[in-house]
Amino acid sequence: MKLGIIAGYSPSHMSIPMDLIMEGERLGYDSVWTAEAWGSDAVTPATWILAQTTKIKVGTAIMQMPARSPAMTAMTAMTLDALSGGRFILGLGPSGPQVIEGWHGVAYGRPLERTREYIQIIRKILERKEPLTHQGFHYQLPYIGDDATGLGKPLKSILHGNPDMKIFTASITPNGVRCSAEVADGLFPVWMNPQRFDILEGALNEGFAKAGGGKSLADFEIAPFVEVILNDDLEAARMPVRENLALYIGGMGAREKNFYNDYAKRQGYEEAAVKIQDLFLTGKRAEAAAAVPDELIDEVALIGSADRIRDHLQPWKEAGKKGQVSTLLARGSSIDALRLLAEEVL
Repeated sequence: MKLGIIAGYSPSHMSIPMDLIMEGERLGYDSVWTAEAWGSDAVTPATWILAQTTKIKVGTAIMQMPARSPAMTAMTAMTLDALSGGRFILGLGPSGPQVIEGWHGVAYGRPLERTREYIQIIRKILERKEPLTHQGFHYQLPYIGDDATGLGKPLKSILHGNPDMKIFTASITPNGVRCSAEVADGLFPVWMNPQRFDILEGALNEGFAKAGGGKSLADFEIAPFVEVILNDDLEAARMPVRENLALYIGGMGAREKNFYNDYAKRQGYEEAAVKIQDLFLTGKRAEAAAAVPDELIDEVALIGSADRIRDHLQPWKEAGKKGQVSTLLARGSSIDALRLLAEEVL
């Protein structure tokens, strides 16, 4: 099992945790990942990090697909990969309708169909076998809409990209996991319980079968986000995880369309998920956080004293041996926490 760092997106004032990243590189961490929501973007910090490091891989978790054309994303990925000596990993996701339609002002559309089309186009660009063409629901290349000039021309990338560049997708719905297994090289399941791989396994196997060619878990990476908080005060360590889970389960999406809420239900927390959402959507955020079960926190995060984290690492190590967790992506960590993980895993 490899280790990575979640740099995430910046809070209200731009910041990148370069001290953590440089220490992670020194310790032998495999990757660091940037993100975007509706503030800082994922690409600029990734560029900044790549320019200041020499060994660690840098990926996006995620770049919002509807915010950029597939060709623009491919151009960005090829450029970063070339300038960094092959250290860039492309992570994509559909985001959600509230962000895509409310912030970017474009239709959310059909996220699974978009994912397939998006990755197909990017791979065609990277492979450079022929000039780029594509006719799909979301993308037509060349564009043939009623407002087209008719002058669009199939083009082949000037820059020779890396056709083996890894592409990850973020998903937690069964259909999304199935799609990822079919068309991508890896999956971010946001958070996960390492002892409940069964929640993902069926959809993964269905996606591998659809991909054909003998694709299996051996050809695919699972990289969950794991809050790692070193603190002898257990409740204080739980609090940031509690608040983050409440935000996602309660508020990341409308009441009738919250993928994280559905995911918590599939993990066995249906009653809690309903209560968290009810509280969060009525403005009772503190109460929503308090409603997050300690058991859920302890299943998906590594928190508490050094000895407690060592003990709770065992299921993750076992999942790593089985190929069910390829990379543990540490989030919210201190330098001491990174060192502890490195001592126990690397």
